[in-house]
Formats: sequence, C-alpha cells, structure tokens
Amino acid sequence: MAQARARIGTTNYETQIVTGHHRLVADEGPALGGKDVGPGPYELLTSALAACTAITLRMYAERKQWPVTAVEVDVHYIGGEAAHIDRTLRIEGAVDAAQKARMADIAERTPVTLTLKGGVPIATKLA
Repeated sequence: MAQARARIGTTNYETQIVTGHHRLVADEGPALGGKDVGPGPYELLTSALAACTAITLRMYAERKQWPVTAVEVDVHYIGGEAAHIDRTLRIEGAVDAAQKARMADIAERTPVTLTLKGGVPIATKLA
C-alpha cells in the first residue's frame, strides 16, 4: 500500500509532501502562479510512471540474466481533449532486438502502467 500526505499553506502553490520517510515539495511554474520550487502534479505523475517502468525492466532483465547495463524511460504527458502519454524506452547493453521487444512488452504491464490504463476509483471524504 502506498500513502502520501500533502499540505499547502498560504504560499501559492508550494506543497509539502510526505510519503513514507521521504519529504518532497511540489509546486507550479511561474506561468501558473507558482515559484517552481518542485515538480508539478503532472511531472510527479510522469515521474511515477517512468520510475515504475525502469524498476520493473531492471528486475526483469536481472531475472532473465540479460546483460542490460542501463534502462532510460522518457515519459511525456500531453493534456487536452485527446490527453495521452508517450513513453520511450532506451535499453543499453548486449541485448538483441527480440529481447528489447520483450522488455517493451513488459513495460505495457508494469503496476503503474496498469493502474493508469485501467483507472482506479477515488473515494473522497472530509476528515
């Protein structure tokens, strides 16, 4: 189970986040009225997808004992009416095209990928 707590005071739009034993700051850029002291919400979302993809592919390569030396995941969220996410994988090491294709297939089934593709109900209540 994952959990995070976000708290915002009177400084637009700087938000303190605590998740596990980690502390982060989120903000908006100056164009939206923030001071850009941390990533924005969609940057955090794309970061989560990129990290989950990289971690999953590293675990898969290790389990298969494939000589992958690095995995780079570039994720872009494009908003609007036709909102979508573009993800590009760069797999380094002595792996062939078939192994890279298999890793791209695995990327389609990482936990965060499946959550985003399937959607998840959100229940909101007042404390």
